[in-house]
Amino acid sequence: MKKNIYNLFFLLLVLITIGSCSDKEYVMGDVSAPTDLVINTEIVGIDATHPNGDGSGNVNITLSAKNALSYKIDFDASDAVDLVYLPNGKVTKKYTKLGLNTYRITAIAYGKGGTSTTVTKEISVRSDFTVAPAIETSLTGGASKTWKVEKDVPGHFGVGPWTGSSTPEWWAAPPRDKEACCNCFYTARFTFTKVTASNTYTLQVATPDGAFTKTGALTTLPGIPGSGAEGCYSYGGGTSGFTFIPSSTSVPASASTKTSILLGGNNTFIGYGALMKEYEILSISPTNLYLRIQGTETGNAWYLKLIPQ
Repeated sequence: MKKNIYNLFFLLLVLITIGSCSDKEYVMGDVSAPTDLVINTEIVGIDATHPNGDGSGNVNITLSAKNALSYKIDFDASDAVDLVYLPNGKVTKKYTKLGLNTYRITAIAYGKGGTSTTVTKEISVRSDFTVAPAIETSLTGGASKTWKVEKDVPGHFGVGPWTGSSTPEWWAAPPRDKEACCNCFYTARFTFTKVTASNTYTLQVATPDGAFTKTGALTTLPGIPGSGAEGCYSYGGGTSGFTFIPSSTSVPASASTKTSILLGGNNTFIGYGALMKEYEILSISPTNLYLRIQGTETGNAWYLKLIPQ
């Protein structure tokens, strides 16, 4: 009898609890988007004589907004949008396109519940750069010099993370790794020439066995099929101008020359036919060239070792 009374009392208590819970109201907090988002820019070296900066290309950028939890920024929405996470809203950006150029910055502030606010701002920045004579002479021989991938050494091709590293820590190719599947990787030739009369530079690419690349949207080279595996593809070679620019990556000076080769146009490449056209020179001598480039897959860096023909 006592047991039945206890069970009845317990059931009544459960029903009362459920009933009281059903009457409780839940209120969602404020999920208004951030407001008053502002992009503050300080072009380094700006003064009355240098209205667009001192030529370093450095710009201190600060984002601020009310009720913002985090930020993302694209440093130049004039080209493909590439949003970078900026948790505290502060960064120093080095713009490397030579001469005076206008960039459109896009900033996004994120608030509660995934809300967001976007603003843009245009700035004009000057970037001047003089390449070290030793780099120029090593690459071009003072006039014209042809290079090829150095197939007989470990790590002549490698992959690692784009940020936080300056080595191919994910994978490094053994000697002659691509010889069986993609020998065009080793037979391609890259001739760098200094045009003294105009003080400009050109790159001529010769590919007797095709270009080593990926397909479709993963390369800029003309005539490459829309789909297919990594490999050698028919490509008639090409010529373009190139410039030396200060490297735009965060690789420390202890592991890089802080100088990059920027190819003009979309019909040339060095080693691997990729999307990006900035090849950072990690090291260079008259007999060796070690390059780093952003890979076709987001977050990857590729490494290439070349030697003179």
